[in-house]
Amino acid sequence: MTARNQAPTSMATFKHFYLRKLFILVSIILLVFVILVLGVSSNARNDDHSLQVYGFEIVNEFPHDPGAFTQGLVYAGKDTFFESTGLYENSSVRRVAVKTGKVELLHKMADSYFGEGLTLLGERLFQVTWLTKIGFTYDRKNLQKLGQFTHEMEDGWGLATDGKIIYGSDGTSTLYEMDPQSLKVRRKHVIKFNGLKVRYLNELEYIEGEIWANVWKTDCIVRISPDNGKILGWILLPTLREGLLAAGYTGIDVLNGIAWDAHKNRIFVTGKWWPKLYEIKLHPAKKHYSGGDIEQLCLA
Repeated sequence: MTARNQAPTSMATFKHFYLRKLFILVSIILLVFVILVLGVSSNARNDDHSLQVYGFEIVNEFPHDPGAFTQGLVYAGKDTFFESTGLYENSSVRRVAVKTGKVELLHKMADSYFGEGLTLLGERLFQVTWLTKIGFTYDRKNLQKLGQFTHEMEDGWGLATDGKIIYGSDGTSTLYEMDPQSLKVRRKHVIKFNGLKVRYLNELEYIEGEIWANVWKTDCIVRISPDNGKILGWILLPTLREGLLAAGYTGIDVLNGIAWDAHKNRIFVTGKWWPKLYEIKLHPAKKHYSGGDIEQLCLA
């Protein structure tokens, strides 16, 4: 056989070899692409790999007015805190001694208002009300009402501040940032976990660069980055309510109320109609919690 007659066979072999290599390369690229897509999808749905869950220990227990339907709690220094209470005909803003639970000063609201979240900015207390877009400001020294404002949230549930911005919640999954002068919304984040909205964000507290929010109907506090709305962790507190029920306090309602003493790094929590205020210290949860566990416990 001449060399001229061998050429087509050699060319066919070369093409076959080339196509086979190309097929393998394309297959590898497609496989890598699928793995990356699945990985991104998995991370968007399941945050288990970075899930931060915290338990707690009780440092101190203090008396708390069992008639207080707690809606907002703010540490005021010198072992006192300001508290907003709810219910029609029984709403108030009050200054309370931490150690004794004694109400030192009280401003009773008009019977037509249902008090909600409370925060302290400078010398003024800001309070919102339920089922309205109306809020009030008070003088921290004597709780005299200074004025009235309207806000742009869907409802008034929780308030907190970092000293420059007022953060608010309205019972949805939205965290609002508001101008403290105009109460106009500057920015808002929809808070999600594993792709699901964290609804019923309630009482808020700003703690060391984070927003902590009670999730209504649950024993959970969610820790949120105010920069981007990302969830930084969960605090599970079911044993507080369970302990009160076991002790015979059957008339209590849900966990609600977070206060932060920045000078002594103290965390206080309580609830609606709770007879006790707790100082707690956090630690990583001893039990492993999956994303599914948190959905069941904390997404009401």
